[in-house]
Amino acid sequence: MFIKNTWYVAAWDKEVSGDGLFSRTIIGTPILMYRDSNGQLVALEDRCCHRGAPLSVGRREGDCVRCLYHGLKFDATGACVEAPAQPRIPPQARVRKFPVVERHRWIWIWMGDPERADTALIPDTQWLDHPDWRSQDGYIHYDVNYLLIADNLLDFSHLPFVHPTTLGGSEDYAAVSPKVERLADGVRITRWTIDTAAPAFATKVKQWPGRVDRWNIYNFTLPGILLMDSGMAPTGTGAQDGQRVDAAEFRGCQALTPETETSTHYFFAHPHNFAIDRPEVTASIHQSVVAAFDEDRDIITAQQRSLSLAPDFKMVPLSIDAALSQFRWVVSRRLEEEQQQTSAIIPITPSREVA
Repeated sequence: MFIKNTWYVAAWDKEVSGDGLFSRTIIGTPILMYRDSNGQLVALEDRCCHRGAPLSVGRREGDCVRCLYHGLKFDATGACVEAPAQPRIPPQARVRKFPVVERHRWIWIWMGDPERADTALIPDTQWLDHPDWRSQDGYIHYDVNYLLIADNLLDFSHLPFVHPTTLGGSEDYAAVSPKVERLADGVRITRWTIDTAAPAFATKVKQWPGRVDRWNIYNFTLPGILLMDSGMAPTGTGAQDGQRVDAAEFRGCQALTPETETSTHYFFAHPHNFAIDRPEVTASIHQSVVAAFDEDRDIITAQQRSLSLAPDFKMVPLSIDAALSQFRWVVSRRLEEEQQQTSAIIPITPSREVA
């Protein structure tokens, strides 16, 4: 099951062009996205109401889409406006339309009740297009359940072991116990490692006089959004007290969007605010992140295969699992709330007169 009344990242803005059709499955529902003649985004269910053929294999006709199975034509509201050889169109001949918002280079979609689609709930990812920050766009497809990826992102103690030559750093990083705080819709994690070796990806793009003080401070919120303040500064220069002297700072933006129960879309970027006039620095940082995330995918995919062979396997919790447990509790609570709200809506059956 998936949370529905929340904003999911559906795509990078560049993925939905001005004249094409773009399809992506989100929480088990195929979605068709395109831009109308004014450049405004349209998001419809990618399934013709007639026989269920994908509209994404149809064709654009102005601001409308025609299904190329039996020729039904749908406008940007999802209504069928033309059915060949049938002058009268049934009012139920329509496809579902979804609220969709483009903000800071990410396209967000609301999969639940449209009346509850409050744009104020969209997380702030301003660093993705801020003039003082630089990054490259990232996307990875996983053949695993999104919660296994969330577990990985909620426990950075794996970094020295899974990413020893990329993001990891020395093993003393794994020995640090992070501070975990409960949020209304997730958790906040604060991890400081004082007087440690700079990780490999940082030494490629910046000269360090010696060891560094390193931080990772991030919120991980529903449905699977990670927004992180991370970086490092020469040790002893007061970074932990707020004095970021000669620091390398990053604002990681990552989003997990379930495709199905066993597959996930992973959107990410790692904006930095130093050497922003040197594209080779941005490219190096991005490549290091991509390499590390591929390493994550390898181990998590292997984990998924292992778990699929033992459905009753019980994981042994450790103290490092505090954030994982709390986030999963938040997910379970939201799912229960949505189920209760759905069951509270009792359909009214019209009374039938007896002749």
